Amino acid sequence: MMVGKQGKQWRSVCKGLILGTLLTSCMILLYCLSAPEVQFSLPDVPVPYSCSHHPAPAHPVAASNSVHGQEQRCTPKVDIMFLKTHKTASSTILNILFRFGEKQRLKFAFPSSRNDFFYPSPFHRSQVKDYRPGVCFNIMCNHMRLNEAEVAKVLPADTSYITILRDPAELFESSFHYFGRLVPLTWKISGDDKLGEFLREPEVYYDPDGFNSFYLKNLLFFDFGQDNNLPADDPRVEEGIQAIAQRFELVMLVEHFEESLILLKDALCWDMEDLLFFKLNARKGSTVSKLTPELRAKALEWNSVDWKLYQYFNTTFWQKVEAYGLERMAKDVAELQRRNAEMATICIEDGHAVDAGSIHETAMQPWQPIGEKSIMGYNLKKNVDNAHRKLCRKMLTPELQYLMDLGVNLWITKLWGHVRDILHW
Repeated sequence: MMVGKQGKQWRSVCKGLILGTLLTSCMILLYCLSAPEVQFSLPDVPVPYSCSHHPAPAHPVAASNSVHGQEQRCTPKVDIMFLKTHKTASSTILNILFRFGEKQRLKFAFPSSRNDFFYPSPFHRSQVKDYRPGVCFNIMCNHMRLNEAEVAKVLPADTSYITILRDPAELFESSFHYFGRLVPLTWKISGDDKLGEFLREPEVYYDPDGFNSFYLKNLLFFDFGQDNNLPADDPRVEEGIQAIAQRFELVMLVEHFEESLILLKDALCWDMEDLLFFKLNARKGSTVSKLTPELRAKALEWNSVDWKLYQYFNTTFWQKVEAYGLERMAKDVAELQRRNAEMATICIEDGHAVDAGSIHETAMQPWQPIGEKSIMGYNLKKNVDNAHRKLCRKMLTPELQYLMDLGVNLWITKLWGHVRDILHW
């Protein structure tokens, strides 16, 4: 009896060792494959002032911006840099940009072999697929750690820089949930409430130099290429915020998403139909940790640099809304909501998002965090009329599948997906 029990224990140990060895080997392989490419010295060839490849039709500007009652006209801007920050509804913005780029026949500066520009390494132009010095690109919008000098060597001088921020406490909760299993610092946290345990004593679990530690502190500031471990009163924080303010024409807010899109439309001279969207990469409500007032305060204190960044651009955001006109803004938001609701009725089966397990088509399955399927998606309605079928499918297509539709070879991302399938992650 004892021999049989020991035999089972040894078999269990051996299985654990084999699985551990396999897992470690896979992680090392993927780390090597996903390491930044060797950055060869490239000649500095000036990018043209504008990369607009054809004259776009001018759009009328609202009467509030007209001069002496004469309606002004503007030309849609097509040279765009969108800094895709993490966990900020940025996948929804990407879908809008993908559709606009296709409609205008624009050239995207895409990464090669994966869906980001070798994040978290600082961006380098050699990471752009088919990059050659002096070549024209219109839109850059995949995840990167911003390196402004290198971006400027890829995009034209008339590029409009835009981005989006989110309340840092809510962003921290989302990042902790989504990326926690990729941060070894969190593995030693015991109990079911890992988020609460971390926030009560973050210094115990945090190492500034730890692997993937940037996901756990001031992630927004990090995405902008800044030092996320600075104290909030360090002069370099204010310098970083001012540099962002000077570079970015529009900083949107997740909490006021539709108002943000109206400001985007105004800044880029787009049409209302360019803004139509469905929320992509949204999380199942039951997986969201509700922050108590105490934990929210601790999250903001821990992410004090991001909080300072957010407060600054919250102020500038509402200044832009006031300049746009509150009544005009309310009218345009209502119009956008009406059109989105109409599209949901036309495109989406049952009119709402569903759990990952209820999505019928593989092509509509969003990428999931390790260890669970908490990201929701959609089913395309059957028998959508021909006039809307193409648009409906594009609006519902998750980010990775859309990138592949646009010709990006995501072999590293797909390989990582296969490894996760084998390990049932």
